[in-house]
Amino acid sequence: MALPSRCGRVTAQHILQGLGWQPGRRLDIHPHQGVLVIASVKDGRHRVGSRGQLPLPASARRMCRMGHRQPVLLAALVAHDLVVVHPVGAVARLFADLHVEVAGGDHAC
Repeated sequence: MALPSRCGRVTAQHILQGLGWQPGRRLDIHPHQGVLVIASVKDGRHRVGSRGQLPLPASARRMCRMGHRQPVLLAALVAHDLVVVHPVGAVARLFADLHVEVAGGDHAC
């Protein structure tokens, strides 16, 4: 979990370390089905920050319904050299659905 800064960056040193991404690494960032997908690419428009921050562009955050200064869940897909950024609302819905299923209910409210 991470809390984006006022300018939309998240510190993700542990994630970056696992991927082997160093400061300055070029990135492509795009929304996909309600999450942000961050890929390492040679000609990327964005870069890993000098202190291990990942940029989360405002336009992409809006497309994924990521509220200002709301926590996000970061997941490294090491085998694919990707980071997936999940909005906290989506994570809460997934857990709510799981908990209803575990409790034997039909659906979440």
